[in-house]
Amino acid sequence: MPSAPRTGTLFLALLGSLSCGRAPRADLLLTNASVYTLAWSEPATDGTPATDAPHDASGWHPDATTIAIRDGAILFVGNASDGARFQGSTTRVIDLAGAVVLPGFVDAHTHTAELGQSLERLELTGIATPEAAIEQVAERAARTPKGEWIIGFGWDEGAWADRYPDKRALSARVPDHPVFLRGLHGFAGWANALALEKAGITRATVAPTGGEIRRDARGEPTGLVLNRGIELLDRAVPAPTAAQRDSQVVRALRVMAASGFTGVHEAGTAADVVASLERLADADRLPVRVYAMLDGRNAALLGEWRARGPFTHANGSLVIRAVKAYYDGALGSRGAQLLADYADRPGHRGVSGANYGFDRASVAQTMAAGFQVGIHAIGDAGNRASLDFIDSVVAAAPPASPPRHRIEHAQVISPADMPRFARSGIIASMQPPHAVEDKGWVEARLGPARTEGAYAWRTLRRGGAHLAFSSDLPGSSWELFYGLHSAITRQDTTGAPADGFTPTQRMTAEEAVRGYTVWNAFAGFDEARGGTIAVGKRADLTVIDVDPFRMGRPQELLSGHVLLTVSNGRITHERER
Repeated sequence: MPSAPRTGTLFLALLGSLSCGRAPRADLLLTNASVYTLAWSEPATDGTPATDAPHDASGWHPDATTIAIRDGAILFVGNASDGARFQGSTTRVIDLAGAVVLPGFVDAHTHTAELGQSLERLELTGIATPEAAIEQVAERAARTPKGEWIIGFGWDEGAWADRYPDKRALSARVPDHPVFLRGLHGFAGWANALALEKAGITRATVAPTGGEIRRDARGEPTGLVLNRGIELLDRAVPAPTAAQRDSQVVRALRVMAASGFTGVHEAGTAADVVASLERLADADRLPVRVYAMLDGRNAALLGEWRARGPFTHANGSLVIRAVKAYYDGALGSRGAQLLADYADRPGHRGVSGANYGFDRASVAQTMAAGFQVGIHAIGDAGNRASLDFIDSVVAAAPPASPPRHRIEHAQVISPADMPRFARSGIIASMQPPHAVEDKGWVEARLGPARTEGAYAWRTLRRGGAHLAFSSDLPGSSWELFYGLHSAITRQDTTGAPADGFTPTQRMTAEEAVRGYTVWNAFAGFDEARGGTIAVGKRADLTVIDVDPFRMGRPQELLSGHVLLTVSNGRITHERER
């Protein structure tokens, strides 16, 4: 078994030192700060601050100015005069000049391995047309040896759903490189003729369950695959070496540290990425803490981890105690499974099926072995089926303690199913950016009535459900200011719509911050050591130059900067001043 995290032992030692009259010396002392510890009680489900919150008729107030850190733990939180006694000759003192210090932000649903790959790939996010994307591919091809794959990422499969591109223009412009362009949310792939050939996709190829190979009138593949059909192209791309994978993971996690994050929940972690994370943890090279959710489609991987059991690395940088499964596809590409037809495609209700997403017996066995499950469910039918599955597994093998199972996205929920999240203790793991990014077409897919039950954060909170917030990167921006702004306003970065998309579902500033801190600590079984700023807890801190509690208007968030990120007491990012 791994050794216990060091902060608990350290805390006892610190108490001993203080009882003897000696103030232990800090490694790092943060002063002149506006600290919000979030160590007060939860707000009411309508967002009203708790009575013990640092909030009065004039608004919010920081509840500390100084933090002392030693050996990865928080040694002191309070005022400057009391904190000065922890300063020694080797203490690094940082005057934050009034900057805001929050508990370390955690992104509760990421694909950082894909982010690491995408940082090496052709970036197509924000590209407006297929023609513009093809020009970007041609520019990359001009400086890439013939025969090498060109991999792109980021064209919007939701926005382009009614005018999906095909292989013809792409193949004509770039004939000598296999080209595979993955959609923004990972549920569509666009390929040229050479990539289809490399992948063995022909008119005779049968799409996997829950996948689609688009075909022309003659039955030939058009170059567009949807939902699980994308796996056919994924398998054809040469796999990275172990060293390349390690480099990709570290690079992505450094990006997250620079963006103010001290932890991520890595969703659907493939076997080679699990191996990479273990190597990096052993070498103490993980820049932020990783809570890994195993790939629920890999029965062999789940079998291996059932035998090993839930795992926390001795240095605390890696936790493996969850499994990620898929129930349906994405709403934009009409893969989300709905209870009634798509409003813009009569007769179609999305994708699923007996072999779609995960082996239910294997996942159920893994849950019974003490692992949390997070099930990707977008549509109201997908969410209902996922709730049914989790309830059935828990009923068959009641856990010794609440398992905190999760539904990832929980995007469109039938009103009848809203109360089930609280009743079953299931966490709704949701992405504030998705609401503002999807608002342009979501009503076309669902119609107005179902849209009222989409991205329903406030309704779920009022019902007593636990929420967790995240980005689903790299499909959406992982910038913490963007996530907070989306949660508070339900507006895009231009301020549209004026009142916000279904504005009754907005979060308060406190709830938005908790969504990336306290609530995510709970979702990752980490509330004893993370989520709030308190003596003895792990020193995970995010320092920013805009105050989400006291800003004049939420738009100010979008011009904010991350000044300092502290993970487990180590500075992992420091902005030049």
